[in-house]
This record gives sequence, structure tokens and C-alpha cells, in this order.
Amino acid sequence: MASKNTFDRDYTTRLEELQRRAWKTVLDVQRPYRWNLKRLAPGKTLDVGCGIGRCLKNLPPESIGIDHNEHSIEIVNRMGMIGFTPADFERSDHYRKGVFDSILFAHVLEHMTAQDGLNLIQKYTPLLRSEGKVIALCPQEKGFKTDPTHVTFLDFAALNPIFVAAGLNVEKSYSFPFPRFFGTWFPYNEFVVVGRKFRC
Repeated sequence: MASKNTFDRDYTTRLEELQRRAWKTVLDVQRPYRWNLKRLAPGKTLDVGCGIGRCLKNLPPESIGIDHNEHSIEIVNRMGMIGFTPADFERSDHYRKGVFDSILFAHVLEHMTAQDGLNLIQKYTPLLRSEGKVIALCPQEKGFKTDPTHVTFLDFAALNPIFVAAGLNVEKSYSFPFPRFFGTWFPYNEFVVVGRKFRC
């Protein structure tokens, strides 16, 4: 049975099992998503809710991952990436204003209410350089239904106002890897929203 919270070891185990599925490795299903992340040119990135490092390992090496699941962070660090729980991150030398080129929320905001998502974005945007980017990836309908820990369905109509309320200028909103209508049956279709911090 799938874990109903994102804090425990069972959730980390689920992430590992999903990532290790043979067909995903053979077909290299992550290739288009790696390409999409690379073309966004995120630079030095704070990966908020990094899980076991699926996106983090494809970001520049100076990037940092944070996750409230300490079991996931253990795996991130064991793989040679830099990961912290939020509390440990705030006590680290990496926690400084204006040092990150981008902040990534990849399959994170749907795990909370819209207000909590806004609060989370606002918590970390001070660490973003002037005109830095915030990138959000959220599942579409079919993908949203696959995880019992999902709380709020966030489409463009919901994500864009959150970005604006966080003081970001929305630059891009698009469906990936397929057009929007595929999201009702293809579980890996994503909403992608990119916002930019206003010049300080």
C-alpha cells in the first residue's frame, strides 16, 4: 500500500521502486524530461523537495537539494549530491541570500494547499539572485490521481496566480512532453511554469 505521507521511509522506498522499474531504464523515459530541464538553463539551482535526486542529478554540480524526508536526503548524499533537510540547510553555509540562479519545485506544490505552496515559494525566493527563475513542474489530471499524498490539483489557472502573488513575473506556461489534452490519460504529462524574480 502506498504511503499517505511524504515524511516516512515508505515514501522514499516508493520513489526508489518507481525509479528502478526496468522498462523505465531500458527506454530511458527520463530523457525528454532531462532535455526540458536543461533547455530552461537553470544554472545553480535550489531543488526544493528534491526527493531522491531525480532532477538534482541533472542540475549543475553546485546545485543544492532540500527535502523534509531525511531518508530521501540520505540517498541524495550517498549518491554524491548535496542535500539537506530544511532545518539543516538553514544552518549551513549554503543558506545565503541572492546566490541561486533558479529555484525548482518539481512535483512538490501539489502535495500541499495553494496557500502553503505560496508560502513555500516566498520562503525561498530571497535566496534567488535578482532576475533569477522559479520553475514549477506539476502533474496533470492522470498523474495527480496516481499518488495518495497529492493534495491540490494545480493547473495553469491555479499556478500562475500563485507566482504573481509571490512577486514573480510569469514568463512561460506550457504542457510537457505532450499537448495539454494528453494529461487526462498520460500520467507523465506536466504543467511547466517559469517565473522570474523582478530586478532588485
